[in-house]
Amino acid sequence: MTTTYERIYDVVRQIPSGRVATYGQVAELAGLIGKPRLVGYALYRVTDDMAVPWHRVINAKGEVSRSPVRNGTDYLQQALLEDEGIIFNNKGKIELSTYRWHPPIEMLERLEI
Repeated sequence: MTTTYERIYDVVRQIPSGRVATYGQVAELAGLIGKPRLVGYALYRVTDDMAVPWHRVINAKGEVSRSPVRNGTDYLQQALLEDEGIIFNNKGKIELSTYRWHPPIEMLERLEI
């Protein structure tokens, strides 16, 4: 049986380098429509040994979601994305029309989106 967090991690593992998805997009693809915060909670619990590219998930505004409890990983997230070629503007936003991940049609058909 797949746990809710495992479903989220399975979706996030499919986001290729140089692309991002929003929390809501991941929630929808994991079958958790309307639960983007649950995606955030799951990604907060990712450890280095899990091989989940958590940094590729951002908010719907095209920004890294800042949090005082993430102990500096907000800056790490932006640095990791920049290392993958993603460009942030001077307000800390990325252009979602350029960098948003478009999942394979098979994934969308499976979910009947």
